[in-house]
Amino acid sequence: MQAIRETCATSTNPARYLACLIQYRLDKIMKSPTWMTPVLSGAGLGALAVAIIGFGWGGWMTSSAAMQMSSRDSISAVAAALTPYCVQSSKVDPKSADVMTKLKEASPYQRRDIVEDAGWATPLGADRPHTALAQACQTELSKSS
Repeated sequence: MQAIRETCATSTNPARYLACLIQYRLDKIMKSPTWMTPVLSGAGLGALAVAIIGFGWGGWMTSSAAMQMSSRDSISAVAAALTPYCVQSSKVDPKSADVMTKLKEASPYQRRDIVEDAGWATPLGADRPHTALAQACQTELSKSS
């Protein structure tokens, strides 16, 4: 306490004296051992390295990336499961010959729309065609013809 009084004694203003006391205490508290800086720096750099390696090469991912991946996989699974239904619908459709002729003549970018317009890619109970199913169906129909 004596050192504080000597350090801050030159201040006659009470507010300055109080600020001096606070600063003195903070200086005393905030001094860290010399070994602390390399330890904290190493820990911080190590954590950063683990994060970079984990997300870059370790297979870690954010929740939004995982949601996108699961959504994409579920759409692909639905299309794969319903492709036989689509192919069967094309075989029993009375307009099948006309649609298959259009498919053969069409460019690869137009084939999905042709399958959607024919109604083969609309699952039971759905009011509009499933795009991924139409793509899988036109690919399967192109293979079989």
